[in-house]
Amino acid sequence: MKLYEALAHEISQSILDGVLRPGDRLPSVRQACTSRNISPSTVFQAYYVLEAQGLIQARERSGYFVSVSARSLPPEPDAASLPDEDAVHLDVSERVFEVLKSTMTRDVVPLGSAFPSPLLFPMAKLARMMARSVQNLDPWATVDDLTPGNARLRRQIALRYLIDGLHVQTDDIVVTNGALEALNLCLMAVTRPGDAVLIESPTFYAALQSIERNGLQAIAVPTHPREGIDLAAAERALERHRPKACWLMTNFQNPLGSLMPDEKKRALVKLLARYQVPLIEDDVYGELYFGDKRPTPAKAFDHEGLVMHCSSFSKCLAPGYRVGWVAAGRFARQVAQHKLTTTLNTSAPTQGALALYLESGGYDHHLRLLRHTLARQQAAFMESVARHFPEGTRATRPKGGYFLWLELPAGVDALHVHRQALAQGISVAPGPLFSAQPDFKHCLRLNYGHIWDARVDAALATLGRLVAAAQY
Repeated sequence: MKLYEALAHEISQSILDGVLRPGDRLPSVRQACTSRNISPSTVFQAYYVLEAQGLIQARERSGYFVSVSARSLPPEPDAASLPDEDAVHLDVSERVFEVLKSTMTRDVVPLGSAFPSPLLFPMAKLARMMARSVQNLDPWATVDDLTPGNARLRRQIALRYLIDGLHVQTDDIVVTNGALEALNLCLMAVTRPGDAVLIESPTFYAALQSIERNGLQAIAVPTHPREGIDLAAAERALERHRPKACWLMTNFQNPLGSLMPDEKKRALVKLLARYQVPLIEDDVYGELYFGDKRPTPAKAFDHEGLVMHCSSFSKCLAPGYRVGWVAAGRFARQVAQHKLTTTLNTSAPTQGALALYLESGGYDHHLRLLRHTLARQQAAFMESVARHFPEGTRATRPKGGYFLWLELPAGVDALHVHRQALAQGISVAPGPLFSAQPDFKHCLRLNYGHIWDARVDAALATLGRLVAAAQY
């Protein structure tokens, strides 16, 4: 156990045992450093972890205090989803569209949004980089960088991999119009209509839509709210259905927020290699971690080029710029060919702007601020859910990202709650959006990536009342 983890564990036990009580002030960072002979960064990391768990909260100019509801947070879901493992044809796009179209307005409290607040990102600096990119754009770049993408940007992405201990060839990287295009190109590269694809249950609805659009079948495998996909169930599905691809989120999965441990990722890659099934790894939230280092992607354990690692700048730096990429391994040529015959290119000025931003430095500083903000907002959400939602509610406690997954008391219909909430100007993402069947009818996904304020707290209070009224 690392120093900051040991400190966080000790404080959390003191809170849960009642030694530290709600409202008590924690030692200042300076006091903790002096008494324990540890660095300020160690204390800050421990306090960030406790904030993310909803156990403490920061008060401006006053320090850190035990949260009022620290001893009564909703319990976590404690089991994987029910097994499915049958190959099914999908018909989900209309359901997803009907729910999402009604939430795309700034007048609605965006608890059901899939995006963080644009106010959390360095838009002014990016605009300056965009102006420089346009002014200095080499006319030949519109030809030279057509399908694989801007060479300087791909080099910066490769350097980011290197910092995290992964050696990725620049030529293996294809820049795309957001991560979703990267994921779709990977799917097209390794499947044909009628093939089966192994997915998580629950899973991000865009995966379901992509599988449906490409005429594929989905094999949904149960997924644990803390540790990700059930490997035993995955192996049974691989043996029974022989899918052509596997599409997973290993880091801060949407909608659960689960984080697959490194050893489980290693075992997953080994399992898929045994069956020679490519892994399409959706890792758009990997930079939004609350610990001391970025969680390792499954790509790090890939020795055969079977893992296609997809990510994006949309969730961590530049929403709306629609720049993603895939480190496609042995499939880089097929992915590039499919991009050449579909969208051909990603905006040259936008790629240039992001390359300039990464070259100029400051990205890691921005990420540290963003992670801290998201951790604090998660803590505020958790405390609000504890105050406002009825007994029987369970909530995940992700170690990164910006989604909470709630299991509501038995008998509550999440789609009914969604409709009732929307009538009061609040959006939520009901559980059936994330299922092929649809299942998870008593679950909600909430977005804590928007600025915490009294309006959001009031919306959660309203939502809690609606859930309580929906019980039977």
